[in-house]
Amino acid sequence: MTEPLALYKIEEFESQVPGGLHLVGAISGFTDAGSCMQQVAKHIFDNLDHEVLVTFSNDELLDYRSRRPMMYFAQDHIEDYEPASLKLYLVWDEVGNPFLFLNGYEPDFKWERFVSSLIELIQHFEIADLTWLHSIPFPIPHTRPVGVTVSGNQQSVIDKFSEWKPRTQVPGNVMHLIEYRLSEMDFPTTGFVLLVPHYLSDSDFPQSAVTAFELISSHLNLVFPTDDLRDDGVAFIRRLQSEIADKPDLARMVESLEKSFQSEKSANGMGAVKPRQNEVPDAEAIAAELEGYLARHQKNKRESEEDED
Repeated sequence: MTEPLALYKIEEFESQVPGGLHLVGAISGFTDAGSCMQQVAKHIFDNLDHEVLVTFSNDELLDYRSRRPMMYFAQDHIEDYEPASLKLYLVWDEVGNPFLFLNGYEPDFKWERFVSSLIELIQHFEIADLTWLHSIPFPIPHTRPVGVTVSGNQQSVIDKFSEWKPRTQVPGNVMHLIEYRLSEMDFPTTGFVLLVPHYLSDSDFPQSAVTAFELISSHLNLVFPTDDLRDDGVAFIRRLQSEIADKPDLARMVESLEKSFQSEKSANGMGAVKPRQNEVPDAEAIAAELEGYLARHQKNKRESEEDED
């Protein structure tokens, strides 16, 4: 039988990986409503320093026929190809705090062995806890903040953030299985599932990614640059409002969803979403935000000076 270690390769990396880091997981599975996971990953890789620690084996975990790699054809030959990837990264947030980031495709095969492999890595890198992200389409209007349901074994986090607590059956994903196995071990685990307006689930909805970053920041005290995402969100809503004005059917649907939330009735009969209460940030959160602002300011200043040179 293949040992779990055969599913991954620990890469050569230059940085020191201290023990006790947070692990954040964002794996794209059968659904990524609002392209939330894709936007979160792209924003992290585009804006934060990172290094690959572990690469998982495509030949063991990936169904190539369902996720065919992109081939680049140059007139009469294949010039390059871009396979899917599933990797564990060391990332530094905006103020230099390190954390680990698991990102890529959801394995098609060997889920239990993949979970065993991840547990090996959690022990190898002495990881402190797991926080994972997911997004699903939900009958919620875009006029309301993106909702969230929270799972895991951290009751204080669930009580603080969870807005929707259904009792139902759902199609599982591999992160659910990881959460289940880690909870059996009493390992601190939190799952944030973003509730994205169902009529925007096929769009790149920036506010879903903004909400994901806000949740991670509040839960783990990590700092992320989100100004660009917020600006994209404002522009997206402006375009959406213009489209709604031209489509009466869409306008009526949004109005109906809004009324159901005003009356605290669920649009799908599975229980009402109860919005989180806005909290006054504590001193630590304010300090982290200030550090992030100063880091952005210094970075912009350096880039401006380099451009002048």
